[in-house]
Amino acid sequence: MSSHSFDFVIIGGGTAGLVLANRLSEDPTQRVLVLEAGSDLTGDLRVITPAFFQTLLESKADWAFHTEPQVNLKGRRVDLNQGKALGGSSAINSHIFIPPARSRIDAWESLGNDGWNWDTLQKYYSKTYTSPHVDEASKKALGIDRWAGRNDSARGPIRTSFSGDSSHPIRKAWVEAFKVSGYSMETDPFLGASVGGFSALASIHPETKERSYAASAYYTPIKYRHNLQVYTNAMVEKILFDGDSPKAVGVQYKHETNKVRTVYAAKEVILAAGALQSPKILELSGIGNAEILERHGIKVVENLPQVGENLHDHPGCYISYEASDDIETLDALIRREPEALGEAMKQYAADRSGMLSSLGIYSYAYMPLPKCHSGEDRDRLQDLLHQSRTAARNGPDQARSEIYHDLAEKTLLDPNDASGVYVAVLAQPASVIEPNSGTRRGPTPGKFFTFGVMLSQPLSRGSVHIGSDQISAPPVIDPNYLSNPLDLELLARHIQYVDKIATSSSFKQILKQPPRRRDPPPDTSTLDQTKEYVRCNASSMWHFCGTCAMLPREKGGVVDTQLRVYGVRNLRVVDASAIPLISTASLQATVYAFAERAADLIKEAHGLK
Repeated sequence: MSSHSFDFVIIGGGTAGLVLANRLSEDPTQRVLVLEAGSDLTGDLRVITPAFFQTLLESKADWAFHTEPQVNLKGRRVDLNQGKALGGSSAINSHIFIPPARSRIDAWESLGNDGWNWDTLQKYYSKTYTSPHVDEASKKALGIDRWAGRNDSARGPIRTSFSGDSSHPIRKAWVEAFKVSGYSMETDPFLGASVGGFSALASIHPETKERSYAASAYYTPIKYRHNLQVYTNAMVEKILFDGDSPKAVGVQYKHETNKVRTVYAAKEVILAAGALQSPKILELSGIGNAEILERHGIKVVENLPQVGENLHDHPGCYISYEASDDIETLDALIRREPEALGEAMKQYAADRSGMLSSLGIYSYAYMPLPKCHSGEDRDRLQDLLHQSRTAARNGPDQARSEIYHDLAEKTLLDPNDASGVYVAVLAQPASVIEPNSGTRRGPTPGKFFTFGVMLSQPLSRGSVHIGSDQISAPPVIDPNYLSNPLDLELLARHIQYVDKIATSSSFKQILKQPPRRRDPPPDTSTLDQTKEYVRCNASSMWHFCGTCAMLPREKGGVVDTQLRVYGVRNLRVVDASAIPLISTASLQATVYAFAERAADLIKEAHGLK
């Protein structure tokens, strides 16, 4: 068994891990090592070409996890995609780069995390990305010409753009449809998002039209620093500890030849393996629920029962409508039509334009629950909130459940806060589930716009734990989707509201009239029928978080406000697992900002440059 030493050993070369590697190695006196289980795919066309996103799923770049059967989703197992490559999930995601609502970050502080609020974190969002230049004509087409301001101070490594066709009519129509309904985003969301529709940024370089992600933006420019080493195809087996008051001193891993190696950390081990893998590595290392560890013959280093608990994610559903014949969509790519794909490849190779330059996810909207802030609907919502308070056992589970429920109640009863997120996609989904048969049906002929809806602040909580003492075994993942009845109610009500947007005057020239849904059309005429559609079709948005939550220990926390693991020394967790409350929508920008702030906290703790 060979060994060597560094100041910092980072487990996971994903989104957060490469931010840390970049920032900690800025001090030339510090030796930094990153251990990444996947490969370096920075030159892979599937990674850098935006519309090739789907080809990465279930590939060697994807851990390709699956949930346990979900009771409230008709017993279905849900596919969970997580990046297994340098750059992690930022290498395989759908490029969405948007911030949460200000209130969602301020909620972190109210959970017991002093100093973690929007005013503190906003500058770290700006540190992660470069806001693209937009000329005046394009501002009008994008529907951002009336914003009170743009975050032009953002000058970070991730290059962003309003990808694809900036003049596509869906952009302005989307913003206008929500505005007519009374919901208008008045400023750049990165300056403080509220409610309303807006054109969304993508992590796609505005000039090269290639994916901009952790590996290309944070690692490639500094890969030759003498004090930084990155090992790919390195599978971490466990964290090593020393002493009665446990202190993380190193990591055991296998690298390429399957030879077991050890590396020692003079200062810290930093775990950044993601919300599904970080709990697994902690448990294999002896940190977690003692009952689970002893069941698998693992020596208990620290009994920390909340490791792997509090898993939450955005469940979502889609409804597709037929587009007008003269409107551009990406359905030909979804159907993988050879002629369309060949033409798109030629166009992209020639001038980086056309269908391959974007996934066609142009627009988002943050929305409160329509019609539920007065009268009988408000009373109904309050009754559901009261009924949904989880009857958890006394202790951290009960304390954690109560604080999350209090936050959800405040959000759901506020007409200026989002409980749902709507998204416009220039194509039909690759498959849908037949309403009555439960079988999947692939893409159909025609052009479509898809209106997606995700639940912004779910109350359902699940878990992820080891099912074996073997590192090669996947974790047992149970998100427990829609286990809180309020989640099903809210998602169904938001789905019903989609028709109001689709039938607005803004879409008369974009959708065939009267609006027709893709076959087989879901029946959402009643709330009960909509709930059935949700049970059949809801899926993961792959925004997992919370499984090593930054919370007070007595409230179910795993790490403190410095991201240090309770009960041990020299060990931090810096990734989505430590994020205590899910973002309003996509997590990508938030994970970057979270890691940027974590890097500053670590530097300050060690007096680094």
